[in-house]
Amino acid sequence: MAAIPLLCTMASVVTLRGGGSDARVLLVHRAGPTLAGAWSYVAGHLEEGEFLWQCALRELAEETSLRPLALYATDKCEEFYDVVGECIQVVPAFLAVVADDATVQLNGEHDAFRWVSVLEAVNGLPFGGQRELFAHVQREFIERTPSAWLRMPM
Repeated sequence: MAAIPLLCTMASVVTLRGGGSDARVLLVHRAGPTLAGAWSYVAGHLEEGEFLWQCALRELAEETSLRPLALYATDKCEEFYDVVGECIQVVPAFLAVVADDATVQLNGEHDAFRWVSVLEAVNGLPFGGQRELFAHVQREFIERTPSAWLRMPM
């Protein structure tokens, strides 16, 4: 029987500021080459010797210059078929909580950003798995207090 590998080589980060009806998530506009022109959120590849939560923090800093007040595992993984790598990618998602006045400074991977409500984000994200992740963030991190067991060391 033939099989393709299941890989976990990436982490994604939903960035949140504010709470309740004032909660806003960060969307970044991809400059390319991967997903050029799409609105998405921070994600990146794991480096040698790095834990996934460390990857999430590093990618957030590299792509946006943001330093979170807290980082949580969302208890969700994105899964998709990677046609280039001929594998199934499993991407653990994290939630970074930043200060309301945090300043975003983009690197070359993105050419624009915006802070939007979760509903606006869901309506603008290109993939169903992304929309499901944001709906989960709304339910488990905005509408209720996140479990302390999901908080990552920083």
